[in-house]
Amino acid sequence: MKRKSKVEWIVRTVLYIVIIALVIYAAWNGSFHYIAENTESVLYLLGQHLNLVALSSIAAIICAVPLGIFVTRPNYRKFEFIILNFANVGQTVPSIAILALVMTYLGIGWQTAVFGLWFTSLLPILRNTIAGIDSVHPAIIDSGKGMGMTQKQILWKLEIPNASFAILAGIRTAIVINVSTAALAFLIGGGGLGDLIFSGIALYDTGLMLAGAIPVILLAILIDFIIGLFEKIIIPKGLQRKIQSI
Repeated sequence: MKRKSKVEWIVRTVLYIVIIALVIYAAWNGSFHYIAENTESVLYLLGQHLNLVALSSIAAIICAVPLGIFVTRPNYRKFEFIILNFANVGQTVPSIAILALVMTYLGIGWQTAVFGLWFTSLLPILRNTIAGIDSVHPAIIDSGKGMGMTQKQILWKLEIPNASFAILAGIRTAIVINVSTAALAFLIGGGGLGDLIFSGIALYDTGLMLAGAIPVILLAILIDFIIGLFEKIIIPKGLQRKIQSI
């Protein structure tokens, strides 16, 4: 336990040093000066970025969690291979290729970006939902059956609460990845902070590029932190103590 805490402390320290170094480098190249002079424009792009992430993430959660529960039911296990491999395409194929493919059918715009981001977000949530429910100890299920619980009660009162850590971990991973991937939406007319990043790359302007990249990094860290706090509220206290003791 002490060794794990030490490793976590080292990783966090290195992460903080990297972030501070990036912020200093961005300030040196005039990124914050650009943001201060164009606050309204940056906030508008940030709003677009958040909309893309929120819409695609909510759609992925609504789709992937029920699908993950569906394929863990004994009668529907045969569909697990098909559904997982369909979702796996979103991770094996590069994000830019998915956006380009979707663009040929849906055209240019935010709707294409949302669909592409939704598709790339499915696998982490789906796989973690399946793994979380499968990891529930059979003795817990047998205890529920012995108490006269129905299959629905076992699912909602035993399986999902005990799988909540894994499910939320998948959601957390998907959303954080989504924040960075959403920068590509600019390439298909979806807007977002990618506007500043790719404009900076095209103009060889490091300050402009970092004016878009730094908010994306900070946004990903903030969202990860918020979901981490949310996990402490949602996950049963007993399960939290068990996880911390591992």
